Amino acid sequence: MHTTRLLKMLAVGGAAALVLAACGGGSSSSGGAGTPPDVPKYEGPVGDGEGALNILAWPGYAEDGTNDPSADWITPFEEATGCQVNVKVYGTSDEAVKLFQGGGYDVVAASGDASLRLIYGSNVQPINTDLVPNYVDIFPDLKMKAHNSVNGVAYGIPHGRGANLLVWNKEKLGDNVDSWSVMFEPDSPAAGGVGPYDSPIYIADAAVYLMATQPELGIKDPYALDQTQFDAAIALLKQQKALVSEYWSDYLKQIDAVNAGTMTAATSWQVIVNGFDPAVIGSTKAKEGATGWSDTWMVAKDTPNLNCAYKWLDWIASPEVNQQATAWFGEAPSNVKACDIDPDQCKTYHANEPSYWENVYYWNTPTEACLDGRTDVKCIPYSEWSKAWSELRS
Repeated sequence: MHTTRLLKMLAVGGAAALVLAACGGGSSSSGGAGTPPDVPKYEGPVGDGEGALNILAWPGYAEDGTNDPSADWITPFEEATGCQVNVKVYGTSDEAVKLFQGGGYDVVAASGDASLRLIYGSNVQPINTDLVPNYVDIFPDLKMKAHNSVNGVAYGIPHGRGANLLVWNKEKLGDNVDSWSVMFEPDSPAAGGVGPYDSPIYIADAAVYLMATQPELGIKDPYALDQTQFDAAIALLKQQKALVSEYWSDYLKQIDAVNAGTMTAATSWQVIVNGFDPAVIGSTKAKEGATGWSDTWMVAKDTPNLNCAYKWLDWIASPEVNQQATAWFGEAPSNVKACDIDPDQCKTYHANEPSYWENVYYWNTPTEACLDGRTDVKCIPYSEWSKAWSELRS
């Protein structure tokens, strides 16, 4: 997605909405733990649509041509299925969970810090992937992940994904920066110009760096931190604070700060990087790995429009629509065949490079039950992440 298109989306949906869309936003909930509620899976077959479908989604995920005539994959869906679509966009995962739990929505595009809460809250139903023919063409490494499945049961259909990148000013730091150390270590040449993302979920970024630099901590999953591991991540972030010029949450302000040279090293996204001058601003996925996002389409437990919901899951997962929707937003598509339609998009966003994603840790909801499978310790839930981040930023 070009920067001009992103700016148009910002104007329509609000800067905060899109900024939080890519990262999943904040949450004060601890998420769920243990065994999800026993919600039956639809056995099918998918029949005629009920005539309506209410969608809850990030800005740019369900377009009907209103924002841009070239972006319309809802009207053809309505014509093909008879399911008349109503879309509500939201700006944070907290907002999404609250709205979805309030009822009235059939499907939701949920980021990883919302999906587990919806599963354990008995708000969504398991997905019968046999009833979604295009599921077979979803990249294998997006299926049955910790944020979209529980105990071997799928709870959604992957939409798109992205990684958090390291960006830096080449004129000040040189051409060859490849490590998050430039954002964390006291002797960093970027001291006074570091730009971390302003969200509790950024604690996971510190955990990723510690996985590589302090292996004795035993961190296997940056969203599954016991007390010792969590304390180490917070200590690293306190060390980083002395290096920071600005904690950013506004996409436009980050662009201004990076271009002005006041933010010399920061975490960012490929869609933002596409608008920078590569001769001045470098970008890479750091050698230690990175956090990232992978969003999931989920179906309400008690939807009265189940056939329309399944028709939508298959529609949005189809190669043509998945390519169009993810290109519009600015992320890697989830359908392998989308790369046949636009190879350049897949090259830019590394869609068909499995090795690129091996050390990208998709946002998830930290829970007291450790997401890495440990049962001998308790992990720190997201409510404590939020509290610790607030204290750090005060």
